[in-house]
Amino acid sequence: MIDRIEQTLRFQSDALQLRAQRQQVLSANIANADTPGYKALDFDFARAMRDTQSGARVTQHISAPAHMRPQFLTATSAEESDAIQPAQDGNTVDMDRERARFADNAVRYEATLKFLNGQIRTLLSAIQGQ
Repeated sequence: MIDRIEQTLRFQSDALQLRAQRQQVLSANIANADTPGYKALDFDFARAMRDTQSGARVTQHISAPAHMRPQFLTATSAEESDAIQPAQDGNTVDMDRERARFADNAVRYEATLKFLNGQIRTLLSAIQGQ
């Protein structure tokens, strides 16, 4: 029984961490929108969750040492996003796309957090016998 509870909470905790990391990646893209040669990054959340559950290790791709990059805490691989219209200076950040991804990820982060809080409240109620 305890293993099942731990497994459920660990899954939600991993999802929350990955959502936070994706938010950092998207924030870095937005922050570097005017940086020449910057390559926008993102990662596939579903694949990252599978990798995290299997215990895979971290890899990062950095287009230049001066570019801001978040530190990955769990197993995921950030990849360069396909540029719809790359700038002449080589920057591949599309602000409309990045803002949309940022907002979508923020909503999903909040949903995951509420779900995790609900599970914890349910467990506390069961433990306290209420």
